Amino acid sequence: MSKSIFQKPFTQQEPIPDSAIERVVEILKTGRLHRYNTRGSQDSEASLLEREYADYQGAKYCLACTSGGYALQIALRSIGMQHGEKVLANAYTLAPVPGAIHAAGGVPVFVEIDQDWHVDIGDLEKKAEKSGAKYMMLSHMRGHISDMDAIVSVCEKYGIVIVEDCAHTMGAHWKGTRSGNFGKVACFSAQTYKHVNSGEGGLLTTDDEEVAARAIVHSGSYMLYQRHGTPPSEEVFRRIRLDTPNMSGRMDNVRAALIRPQLSGLEENIRRWNTRYRVLEQGLSKSSNLRLPERVQHEAFVGSSIQFQVNGCDPSRIPDLVKRCAERGVEIKWFGGAEPTGFTSRYDSWAYLGEQPVLNATIDVLLKTCDLRIPLTFDEEDCAQIAEIICEEAATI
Repeated sequence: MSKSIFQKPFTQQEPIPDSAIERVVEILKTGRLHRYNTRGSQDSEASLLEREYADYQGAKYCLACTSGGYALQIALRSIGMQHGEKVLANAYTLAPVPGAIHAAGGVPVFVEIDQDWHVDIGDLEKKAEKSGAKYMMLSHMRGHISDMDAIVSVCEKYGIVIVEDCAHTMGAHWKGTRSGNFGKVACFSAQTYKHVNSGEGGLLTTDDEEVAARAIVHSGSYMLYQRHGTPPSEEVFRRIRLDTPNMSGRMDNVRAALIRPQLSGLEENIRRWNTRYRVLEQGLSKSSNLRLPERVQHEAFVGSSIQFQVNGCDPSRIPDLVKRCAERGVEIKWFGGAEPTGFTSRYDSWAYLGEQPVLNATIDVLLKTCDLRIPLTFDEEDCAQIAEIICEEAATI
């Protein structure tokens, strides 16, 4: 009997809302694409987005910028990190996170993860004590939110300031608190494969007025900082504006116009993602060779991707599983490869950071970790078919 082939592409996103397309056309006709190119007291599209996202997030201040990675970099600069200072970071993350730390002059100190891709709290405490780090860049990688009570407790104990990388957790909660509202600064992404799609883009939120002012000036406001949607007072800017360098990374009005209408549909999209996630989770759990973590009840996650571990074979055989699934139309990413592939890489493949200590627990987990994107262009039947294909191929390893 011939094997079924999945036909839909894993890179196809849903269309941009018609209202966003219409607004973009209006902006293009004016030629006023730059966020500060406004008439009189008119609010720019970027400023309106900042105001609306601050309201959604429940934060005092929001900055719209060019990318999530750029937001991470200026977040570190805005909280006062100096060249050569150490920054704790969970070892399971993507390349823009260590890239931002390095670009800002920091030195990453990677923390082990546990079997469920969460921060290993014991290793965090040990490295918090021994490293002398004043900062932590916490990546909620692939939407897995670690024990935030424990992380905040450790960081408070050692005086460590948290920057949250929420690229995969826009709209998620931990025990009722929005992801991004645990640290001093949070950074979000509007890259095509994230929860809102502007092709590329970033958002930074904070309740700290000086951090917000520095981030705005870092983003390239010149002295037009009061044209932002959620600016601190003039007094705050006067304290920092002349010693804060311009590192131009502004969001333009076109990208802001693409994002704004998507915010109103975000909660419904989270529901749709999670419905698809649960279908995949149920299907994949039928295989004795695959392991999925239990998502704890107080983690209100966004299931825009799903991860599983292949436990039924030597990790060296997993690339063959990935290949056979690909031949049947199912695109799986493997985090165990020593060489970076596409968007996927490991902490020990970023050679520009120099030789890193071996993190045995993390390597052990990543060698078994597979990752699957869940586009909203898939329906529940698609997800059931994908799970069936993976389970069939996993049965032969």
